[in-house]
Amino acid sequence: MLTLLLAPFRVLINFTFGALATAIIGLLVIVVGLPKLILPIPVVQRGLSTVANALFRVWGYAMSMMFRLTQPMHWHIQGDAQLHRDRWYMILCNHRSWVDILVLMHLASRNMPMPRFFLKQQLFWVPIIGLGCWTLDMPFMKRYSREQIARKPHLQGRDIATTQKKCAKFRHIPTTVINFCEGTRFTPEKHRRKQSSFTHLLPPKAGGTAFTLQTMGNQFDAILDITIVYPSDKRPAVWLLLSGQLRDIYVNVETIPMQPELIGDYFNDERFKAHFQHWLNQRWEHKDKVIGELTSRANSQPRQ
Repeated sequence: MLTLLLAPFRVLINFTFGALATAIIGLLVIVVGLPKLILPIPVVQRGLSTVANALFRVWGYAMSMMFRLTQPMHWHIQGDAQLHRDRWYMILCNHRSWVDILVLMHLASRNMPMPRFFLKQQLFWVPIIGLGCWTLDMPFMKRYSREQIARKPHLQGRDIATTQKKCAKFRHIPTTVINFCEGTRFTPEKHRRKQSSFTHLLPPKAGGTAFTLQTMGNQFDAILDITIVYPSDKRPAVWLLLSGQLRDIYVNVETIPMQPELIGDYFNDERFKAHFQHWLNQRWEHKDKVIGELTSRANSQPRQ
């Protein structure tokens, strides 16, 4: 019956469901996390993190429900599917919309460890979400400009040290670390401004990916190259989802075995830096072709 409702009612239902699920589960995660402030005992903190992670998976299931709450959703997932919840992965993903996060949550809730994101420090102050992410040990990144470092040299490398400390906590709970290598959502305007050599992608930023591998590379079981495509439409994917008009999502998953040559000091080893940039650009050239193929496939399907 919900699929027969007019778009404004679908938006209201989906938005209310998503907001309530986030608020309720987020508050439960925070309640679990509060003892971490007063009980800095490693075994206790790991136990609380495990409970918080289970609640995070419940939120993943809730977000997955949004894809079929007010519309018949068709998932077109191709590629490797032999993934396990008790392992460690790093995801390289293109970034088209905020819906990408919900897509990755849907995939994770099925057969992957729950993902972790590198977040801007400002997000810590977002009600519920900020404290919830802190409880889940997600790293909050504080970037220092060259001017700040010039004035205060002791800030040099502090963001890297903070991230290493946070990532160390991932060793105790199977985790999927997500990297949107473009650094921002793709738009035609950004594509033109950056003079991208790719048809469907912005140029990848190699530093964050290389640093993640330097910090946790020996722990990752594999790299997951995930490509997401929505059928061509001038309206934002988030609006199509909320209004019940997002009927198809195309996902390609490729598993890349971990290789020792992908782990190195990107910021101090020029030879490794050139090698890693070349490797990532090759992955991006391949991903660009995959997006073209999936887009052609998506646009050739009859619209419902």
